[in-house]
Amino acid sequence: MSLFSAALLSDNKSNTSTATASVSVGKPSGFSFSPVAASSFGLATSSEVKSTTTPATSTLASPTAGPSFTKSDRNKPKKVTVPQFSLGAEFPLLLENEWRKMEWSEEVKETLMESVSSFKPASEAVTEARVLLIGPVGAGKSSFISSVQSVFSGRVINRAMVGSSSSTSFTKKLRSYNIRGAGENANEPTALVLCDVMGVGEGESTGLTLHDALSVIKGHTPEGHQFSPEQPISAETMGFIKKPSTSNKVHCVVFVIDGSKVNSYAKSLGATFQQLREHISNLGVHQVAVLTHVDQVCKATESDITQVYKSRSIQQAMVKAGELLGMATSYIVPVKNYCSELDLDENTDVLLLKAVDHILQYVDLYFQDNSS
Repeated sequence: MSLFSAALLSDNKSNTSTATASVSVGKPSGFSFSPVAASSFGLATSSEVKSTTTPATSTLASPTAGPSFTKSDRNKPKKVTVPQFSLGAEFPLLLENEWRKMEWSEEVKETLMESVSSFKPASEAVTEARVLLIGPVGAGKSSFISSVQSVFSGRVINRAMVGSSSSTSFTKKLRSYNIRGAGENANEPTALVLCDVMGVGEGESTGLTLHDALSVIKGHTPEGHQFSPEQPISAETMGFIKKPSTSNKVHCVVFVIDGSKVNSYAKSLGATFQQLREHISNLGVHQVAVLTHVDQVCKATESDITQVYKSRSIQQAMVKAGELLGMATSYIVPVKNYCSELDLDENTDVLLLKAVDHILQYVDLYFQDNSS
């Protein structure tokens, strides 16, 4: 029997006096002990063993040196101080390393702005890249458009009108917004056009329908068309474009998902998105996604947006968004829209511009795939 076991046995047999014994037990470096974890393993902690008489203290020699007990020592009840251990603190909100590499600086912002401003579609047939934003009601589609334009305008503006209701879509019509340049080119539109439509509901009667969404992507829907589930777009629709050109069509679809609600979306919404994605893919249009409201997902990111790619919560939210859409997370980027702010923030700008740059990569693929 080991000395440690003998001391424990002696302790269990005694109800009178106790003695404190220090046991030399090796433990891995960096591993701590706590009474809570000790009790969960059925071990008594030092605070659970109380002395009823005057305690005596003895020292156990190391196993290599052999015991130094006398016969009278062995007859005395012993009090054992069990090593305290802990499984460690809760998992941190932030990972040690970024799970995506990201650079944050004024120089990076300027480079991204120049890249977006100078973008030209890789097709002589069109001068603008049309990007359609689709998402649930209140996900932040209109806010994303306004936030992107704010970056180029140098101040927070609401280019696309934004509502506050999360149950009904504020946007009712097809609206196309040319993102205008910055500085000397402030009055000149870039080649990027962001298209806003009615939000997708949890059923065909509560928002943008699959039929109408595909009509927009195919280029049949006229600018300013007001959506109504009861009146689907058809050849009889005023302004209907019967033979749309490449410039009328959508060249990339961006799904906008609210990161703070991604765990509460109905399963039916996921089925709607995946059905829609299948039809869009058949049209040869690439799709990506942006995860909005990341500042509401993680407290650390709320106070410092540069922690976005260290946040475990945001990483999990992006995985959940991927499952909802049936999309790999490599297609999904996080953003923070300007909602209550009155002034721009450099790092928020960088994250928004990085999302736009990500979108334009897939716009390019569309033109490459459809080049003659």
